[in-house]
Amino acid sequence: MNKIEKLQQCAYGSDMGGNFGLLITSEENRRYFTEFPSSDGVLAVTKFDALFLTDSRYIEEARNVIKDVRVEEQKDTWKQLKEFFHDRNGANLIVPEYEKITVAQLERMKKSASDMNFVGPECDRLDRAIETLRMVKTDAEIECIVRAQRIAEDALRHMLTFIEPGKTEKEIALELDFYMLSHGAEALSFETIAVSGPNTSKPHGVPGERKVERGDFVTLDFGAVVHGLHSDMTRTVAVGTVSEKQRLVYETVREAKNAVEAGLRPGVSCVDADKIARDYIAARGFGDYFRHGTGHGVGYEIHEMPYVSPKSKSVLAAGNVVTDEPGIYLPGEFGVRIEDMVLITETGNRILTDVTDELIVL
Repeated sequence: MNKIEKLQQCAYGSDMGGNFGLLITSEENRRYFTEFPSSDGVLAVTKFDALFLTDSRYIEEARNVIKDVRVEEQKDTWKQLKEFFHDRNGANLIVPEYEKITVAQLERMKKSASDMNFVGPECDRLDRAIETLRMVKTDAEIECIVRAQRIAEDALRHMLTFIEPGKTEKEIALELDFYMLSHGAEALSFETIAVSGPNTSKPHGVPGERKVERGDFVTLDFGAVVHGLHSDMTRTVAVGTVSEKQRLVYETVREAKNAVEAGLRPGVSCVDADKIARDYIAARGFGDYFRHGTGHGVGYEIHEMPYVSPKSKSVLAAGNVVTDEPGIYLPGEFGVRIEDMVLITETGNRILTDVTDELIVL
């Protein structure tokens, strides 16, 4: 069963008489279902049919790549959609992906398609169906995530020979980005975090002109993209020397991370998984300094379901790929975050990150 068929089964279920169509406009979800990257286009789906519209820049390649969906050149979008939804499939309602569109975009849709009916945002049928499908990765998706992770790991090994006193955070970030992009990454997973010294106490610090000094921690949070699938990892390394307090904090974070990984398996709630790290860090006196969730799903987006956090409603299932990234951040002093990616399997989990988590002193 291909992804479109899975969407039809998930969105329509037993309601096979429902006269509604699904409208997918976001770039990441278009790529998820078609495996075709494009900055413009729309995917329309009914209970038995599917249509992908894209403009003249992409049409030739789209027809070569997309196998499970009818492909047409985008000319008069709403006329084509009306013909597909109503005239061809008898659908008189449209369900858009409300979590991916703005109010302005929705109003433009309604204005352009004044003779078509949109269900209200209280109907989250499409959003929930896509969310359910994307949380469970296919073998091919896992392979791409692992390939992206290996590129990032090679980049880290390179950076261990590059980082030294006198290098600025910006220089480190640029070198890391260049290495990934020149060694197989189609894109960066997100804006690389490369911070040093007291800036490591900022979980999402922005690389600046600060120069690395002997005795600093340097935190690197980064990832690569392969065929639209992201990787994500964080390592904190020491430069020159490390104090006892730095070592204590580092080992506390490392042990918390490993405790989480020991507990990740199908059926475990994301709240309970998060609690493992939170309780471990709190028991060692640093509970007030762990200021974010323990992890999140990774796939066609760098942050996606399921979220491993105190507020999550998700339960882990085989095929989920989640990060495990506890941290301790001491304002004005330093911070430590260590992050692995973990695949939930039928019997437990598989750590996708293949690089040491032991403290490295450069």
